[in-house]
Amino acid sequence: MNTVARFVNDESGATAIEYGLIAALIAVAIIVAATALGGNLSNLFQGISNRLGTVAVPGGAAPPANPPATP
Repeated sequence: MNTVARFVNDESGATAIEYGLIAALIAVAIIVAATALGGNLSNLFQGISNRLGTVAVPGGAAPPANPPATP
């Protein structure tokens, strides 16, 4: 009977479960934040890429509009 009473009063498993739940909530928060920031970063880099594609290079470094025909 003493063994059953000790088992009922033991709370070490509850503490482990609480730590597990806290770790799971932190993991979910990290995943949500990474997903939200990932979309914003993707849009930012896409905008930079679009702007760089339309920049005129001074000094005529851009390729000619009509390349010469090869013989």
